[in-house]
Amino acid sequence: MTLSEFHHSLVLPSPPTILNALLKALWLDAKGDWQKSHELVQDLEMKEAAWIHAYLHRKEGDESNARYWYSRAGKIFPKVDVKREWKDIVEELLSRQ
Repeated sequence: MTLSEFHHSLVLPSPPTILNALLKALWLDAKGDWQKSHELVQDLEMKEAAWIHAYLHRKEGDESNARYWYSRAGKIFPKVDVKREWKDIVEELLSRQ
């Protein structure tokens, strides 16, 4: 799936079945469901999930919690806005599928 296809899928009522849990979390976030997105990644033990977890807390405005999760992800606190970070994460994850 390309980034453009991912964006176009946001008109659907539910995420495409080909998406893994990480991409589903970002899909749900883009649809405005921060809570479900958070629930999908909060217990996953992988750096990519920690990155999304960090992004979600940054977006929510909880900077100290976000910094903890960026550390767990092996990432530095980003200087780009959250919209750009969302795109960066989606692109990274799509490139691995």
